Amino acid sequence: MASCTLLRVVVAGASGETGQSIMAALLAEPAQFKVVALARHESAGKEVYQEMARAGATVEAVDFCDVETLAARLVAADVVISCLLPLQRVESETLIDAAHRASVGRFVPSFFSTIMPPRGIMEVRDVREDLLDRCKLIYLPYTVIDAGSWYQISLPPPYAPPPPLATTVIGDGDIPTAMIDKADIGPYVARIIADPQTLNRFVFVYGEVTTLNGIWTEVETATGEAVPRDSISVVDLEARIAALRSSVTADPTNVGLVLDLAMGQYLHSRHVRGDNTPDRAKYLGYLDCKILYPDVKCKSLHAYIREVVDGKRDYSVYVGRDVVADATQHRD
Repeated sequence: MASCTLLRVVVAGASGETGQSIMAALLAEPAQFKVVALARHESAGKEVYQEMARAGATVEAVDFCDVETLAARLVAADVVISCLLPLQRVESETLIDAAHRASVGRFVPSFFSTIMPPRGIMEVRDVREDLLDRCKLIYLPYTVIDAGSWYQISLPPPYAPPPPLATTVIGDGDIPTAMIDKADIGPYVARIIADPQTLNRFVFVYGEVTTLNGIWTEVETATGEAVPRDSISVVDLEARIAALRSSVTADPTNVGLVLDLAMGQYLHSRHVRGDNTPDRAKYLGYLDCKILYPDVKCKSLHAYIREVVDGKRDYSVYVGRDVVADATQHRD
């Protein structure tokens, strides 16, 4: 770390996939970070939080809808990182307001997603931008971090957790997209939040850039076997998205439909529009992690696939979690 100042970092949503990557990186640097994980009262006793406590974190039970008591917990925090779900809008807004009341030095809103223009591409991104606007309205210092797509959910079966997401090639499969090992997000976040030049800026973190065909080819090379490739045309994908949008409009409380629509829009953004690349990020005003921190080494897609195929790497994500239920019940 460039700085020797001890930073008090508070993480909301630390038990999630991105939150755990961030917590692991912060807790690995006890001379740099004093780490607090916020958990709901009903969740604070879970094993995932107990493991964080054993690793050196302070776990605090809070009510994410009580701005006064939440602000009191954030007093003296240098950085607050939100890894709450986008659908947890009330809790996210309360966390922003509490951070402002506590005069937090830097707030990291829950982006950690793929690159795309701020509005009009997908509803989930629109929500994130609304939350960022809330930060700007009250002049809360912020840093937005987006992280491309994960290797963990980008491989074809059987090398992906159920339900597999990467089962279909979109169009010709040759649109480039930025990717990262989920484990490498945390080390970048640790560097970013300690770096004055990233304050009130957008930062893009990623491991490498490839295509859907490139992923399939890497898997075939590693296994020595052909991987079946289903495909969907751009026209059919757009028709599916339009139908899902109509269904969500008719039933906006159906979280399963909302998530299906978000997935379709992610695929279109990444593999049709080609939004998720370093060049597009630069156009949109992002700082590039490769330029900021050239010494940080990410795992390559090639190495990750080799580890998975050889049984040396656990590629599971969201184990023991029902994502639809989590979003519906707003659990952390």
